[in-house]
Amino acid sequence: MARRASLFASLRRTLPGLLLLAGAAAPAGAAIQPHVNQTQGQPVSGCVARTENLKPPQVPFGQQNPVAEDKAYVLRAARILEPASGQVTRGGYVVVRGKCILGVNAAIPAGAETVELGDGTLMPGLIDLHTHLFLRDEDQVWPYSILWKTSPYRTIEGVDAAIKTLNIGFTTVRDLDDEGALDSDTALRDAIARGVVPGPQMVVAGVPLTITGGDMNLPLVNPEIQPHVPQPAEMIDSDAAIVPAVRERIKRGSDLIKVYVTSTRRQTDPVTMMPFSQFNAQQMRTIVEEAHRYGRDVAAHGYGGPAVEAAVAAGVRTIEHGPLLTDQNIASLAKSDTYWVPTLITYAVRQNTDFEKRFVAHHRDAFRKALKAGVKIGFGTDVGSFPHGTQNGEFDLMVDYGMKPLDAIRAATSVAATVLRLDGQIGTLAAGSDADIVAVAGDPLQAIADIHKVRFVMTDGRIFRNDVTDQRFDWEWSRR
Repeated sequence: MARRASLFASLRRTLPGLLLLAGAAAPAGAAIQPHVNQTQGQPVSGCVARTENLKPPQVPFGQQNPVAEDKAYVLRAARILEPASGQVTRGGYVVVRGKCILGVNAAIPAGAETVELGDGTLMPGLIDLHTHLFLRDEDQVWPYSILWKTSPYRTIEGVDAAIKTLNIGFTTVRDLDDEGALDSDTALRDAIARGVVPGPQMVVAGVPLTITGGDMNLPLVNPEIQPHVPQPAEMIDSDAAIVPAVRERIKRGSDLIKVYVTSTRRQTDPVTMMPFSQFNAQQMRTIVEEAHRYGRDVAAHGYGGPAVEAAVAAGVRTIEHGPLLTDQNIASLAKSDTYWVPTLITYAVRQNTDFEKRFVAHHRDAFRKALKAGVKIGFGTDVGSFPHGTQNGEFDLMVDYGMKPLDAIRAATSVAATVLRLDGQIGTLAAGSDADIVAVAGDPLQAIADIHKVRFVMTDGRIFRNDVTDQRFDWEWSRR
């Protein structure tokens, strides 16, 4: 504590001088905000401003890799898919200028560069609603990453994960907690938005909310030193702690709030398959109401049971995972405005015990019931719990469990855009939307496995990958 007080005293002595050097006077009582947290919301990028009242600060070096406003492309392919309508245009083209899509078969600007993509399918950039770019599969076993990996090292891992994610066609992700790599998600989000490093547009949750003795606690740590070991989540153990915790997330630049309404598999009853509940109905209402007051949505990690009922009734935007959803949970979701993000693949690739196999079977059955009930389903993977760059396998499972290929693609484009409240900006090829575009070999409507065959990726108007012509670009990050 003395060291922290000394640091603040030093800042108080040096800040006025720094402001004078910058030609500004220090306002009385002005709060000190770390530069990385200045954004206070999703950065402005893409075709249109995301949040006009939450623009990031101007940085001295300006945009790192700006896209020329008059640069135009004509992207030609055998098929062009608009997921929302299901319309397939054959033998057409998509016109892009700057960061914006001008439309399918739109007027071609003078000087436009034509890119021939052959017998492939052009579609909007994909959206993963549940990622953990700062997590690796080895981080979840002893010793946990937070104990031996520094946050700077994990940020570098996050850049690598972002590149791998973009490389397979995901141009937007919702990163649902930084897994203890404090503020790395807001830092990477802003660096990508400013063109410092390549990656998908990120919507980030920062540090999630949980309870002591529940999920996102570090077990197997010596109790004598546990108070000194940082936890990968904020522990909420009283009603009075809820509002300050939500506000702290907003202060640190989170775009949404992540809350664990149930715990993990290790606290799920192996006989009844009943998950451990963490927050009651009133607590969930408080979390959602405070988040909404700041214009933020809430994503709720929830396996099933009463906790999911409470979360849906409170108005969370999404239920994450849901492998143990009850029939009542599914009925409640079907008549609510809440979306379900199943993340099927994260459990399907980890079936080492009889319990885990029964767990996955419950998940499959819940998914099939939800399809029949008309539950709104968005695409998410929980990547990080399994290797980055392999999350396209979620499409295979969704279709294998009964979803039509077109609906699986919609879940990762138009539906996911709606979840993020970015309808018409991403997840579409309509005129005026962001120039986030991918092309895959073959036709994924006929064979969903073709979604793995990514051959072209454009993000924010910049070509990141083009395997069809082995094209190379001025932007050095595209040199793989």
